[in-house]
Amino acid sequence: MKVLAITNQKGGVGKTTTAVNLAASLGAEGQRVLLIDMDPQGNATTGAGITKKEALPTVYQLLIGAATLVEVCIKTEFAFDILPANRELAGAEVELIELDRREYRLKEALAQNHDEYDFVLIDCPPALNMLTVNALVAADSVLIPMQCEYYALEGLSDLVETLRKVRHHLNSRLEVEGLLRTMYNGQSTLTQQVSNELESHFGDKVYKTIVPRNVRLAEAPSYGKPVIAFDKNSKGALAYSALAQEILERTAK
Repeated sequence: MKVLAITNQKGGVGKTTTAVNLAASLGAEGQRVLLIDMDPQGNATTGAGITKKEALPTVYQLLIGAATLVEVCIKTEFAFDILPANRELAGAEVELIELDRREYRLKEALAQNHDEYDFVLIDCPPALNMLTVNALVAADSVLIPMQCEYYALEGLSDLVETLRKVRHHLNSRLEVEGLLRTMYNGQSTLTQQVSNELESHFGDKVYKTIVPRNVRLAEAPSYGKPVIAFDKNSKGALAYSALAQEILERTAK
């Protein structure tokens, strides 16, 4: 079982889009996939076609020990399972502080179902809080979606420093799995410059797959579907299918 935290402290970079569409694309490749929605906004949950009313119990109950993973897990119609979230999860922040082994709650919950899945993807909130820390402690590695723009590089150095601290204090095996360039506009000179800088700094940690700006990709969540189920021939769907294959190739090495 490979556990990937999809994280970036900067919002609006395509974390949830990546989490939902990568889960569906890996599922389409025959992998057993669990997607964990760790964001109180619950966008990965609705993007997977689960309404907020269906999403009970949620990750919140799992983290505070009121439900097991099996009780929280929902099968989607898109070849992956999901642990849903809703606004209730925001309350876990406060409650976790008083619980034993608060940083390890998600890791310990996953350990009980270790053989059920090939991939576990965790959609993290755009902040470094106790929810993100739980995700980073549970993860083997992190996938960092980022836009190729000036401020992205600044945010990336903050994130790398955060990962260093988590590795030092809580999870010594945590590493960067890869950087994914999202919302890519090939016409922009700045985009190309930042992209080149990423490649020179991070080398083969940068995925070859690039996710372009794509209208169908942006529309799919409002229909409660991953883009592969919404328009499988769109550029966005083809990009996430290529990413799934690239990750499988890397994992097989």
